[in-house]
Amino acid sequence: MEARVCGACLARPPAFDRTLAAVNYAFPIDALLHSLKYRTNLALAPVLADLLLAHIDGAALPDFIVPMPLHPVRLRERGFNQAIEIARRISKKTGVPLLPALCRRVRDTTSQTGLPWKEREKNIRNAFDCEGKLNGKRIALVDDVMTTGATLNELARVLRKCGAVHISAWVVARTLPGTP
Repeated sequence: MEARVCGACLARPPAFDRTLAAVNYAFPIDALLHSLKYRTNLALAPVLADLLLAHIDGAALPDFIVPMPLHPVRLRERGFNQAIEIARRISKKTGVPLLPALCRRVRDTTSQTGLPWKEREKNIRNAFDCEGKLNGKRIALVDDVMTTGATLNELARVLRKCGAVHISAWVVARTLPGTP
């Protein structure tokens, strides 16, 4: 994807510093992500991770990779965390340590998928807790899809409180504002 800064980010900068998205959230990627997430097609995780890896600049690697946590209820329902599955391969290929247990989702929020864009920030507020000192550390948050960025922003906000100085959002796909 080409680099862009949206007007909303200029007017109200997010808690993360940079977003790296491999592709736009559109067919066939949306179908692949849906198959991974809701049909337990775990064989797709390395394929999707490789899409993201192709865009990661080796010179700008973070100190740690933090996958987007799922609430325990959703984790039990699904049986796995797609962000961890994607992040695991990225960690292995880059050598950047993966911290899957650093952060927890402490609120079982309504799925962001069905909410209007303006409701997502309110829905995810105070949903995360992170334990650990990240003073001076650079973090890459890994997730499958970024729509409004509300979830990534909330987790980045919590990581900043733990001392992280630079946070990148690494996502396989991104829905750009104004796309259906």
